[in-house]
Amino acid sequence: MFLGKASVPEGMVVYAIGDVHGYRDLLAELLEKIDADFAAGSAAERRIVTVGDYCDRGPDSSGVFELLSRRVEGGELVCLRGNHDQYILDFLEDPFQSGAHWLRMGGRETVLSYGIDREFEPDPQRMAREFARALPRRHLDFLQSTRFSHEIGDYFFAHAGVRPGRELEHQDPHDLMWIRKEFHDHAGDFGKVVVHGHTPHDAVEVLPNRINLDTGVYMNGLLSCVRLEGTKHSILQVSGRP
Repeated sequence: MFLGKASVPEGMVVYAIGDVHGYRDLLAELLEKIDADFAAGSAAERRIVTVGDYCDRGPDSSGVFELLSRRVEGGELVCLRGNHDQYILDFLEDPFQSGAHWLRMGGRETVLSYGIDREFEPDPQRMAREFARALPRRHLDFLQSTRFSHEIGDYFFAHAGVRPGRELEHQDPHDLMWIRKEFHDHAGDFGKVVVHGHTPHDAVEVLPNRINLDTGVYMNGLLSCVRLEGTKHSILQVSGRP
């Protein structure tokens, strides 16, 4: 299935949002834009899919988790898990194994957004204890509830992509959160059009077999969304200071 023939169910509009990386204000602005777009349209039903990487690098990961954890209760929102979201779960489980790497990859900003003092940084075990204490149960429940993939109509949603040659229902969670080269290099049919993030570009990357929504919000302040209705697609974006 390729873009142009791929469709979502009749009467539904789907909005998929790219990597957020701690930019709560831009996410809130984009959700408001989505709400206004849906209200102005004729679709009877909508779904909002977020492709993961809610945290790290940006200034307000805690605010992103608070916003999404409350909004997800409405039932319209499907939240996928990115590799940065998995970093948090891994850190809480084994801070010695993953703590230093996570902090280097933007976890420091996430920890600081919860009011944790930098003085704990040399001691990953203590930092994990402090972080676990500061992390609201609602945020942890949200993280643990995130999915590795989701399907709507002729579209398959995952954070990073899929492994070519493997059926979509048999994809490995690690690939769904991490894959890059093999997925990007494949120009063939994945079975459905894959909507993903994970690899930043200056603009939304629209190809016949996939749509990449990661527009590098932490580098250029651009947060992007694809709108899918019938066989058509369009882009919604908001921008601010990175």
